[in-house]
Amino acid sequence: MAKDKLVPDTDRIDDAVLALLHLGLHDGFRAWKGFDWETMNRLHEKGMIRDPVGKPKSVVFTEEGQQRAEELFAAMFTKQS
Repeated sequence: MAKDKLVPDTDRIDDAVLALLHLGLHDGFRAWKGFDWETMNRLHEKGMIRDPVGKPKSVVFTEEGQQRAEELFAAMFTKQS
């Protein structure tokens, strides 16, 4: 498949990034921000994180965002026993 025909599914990307942010969870609702700005801005627009713009190296989950991140992490990245 030619690279120029690939259309990213930004909702799935956002879900994956939100789940991965869960890995860096610290201090209750904070997570290390290390993902591209477009995705972080979409997560902010969706109400999952507070505004990611600024000097802090972490973002703050909203209550809904933290819950969704935990659910996505469990669904995508844990082994079922």
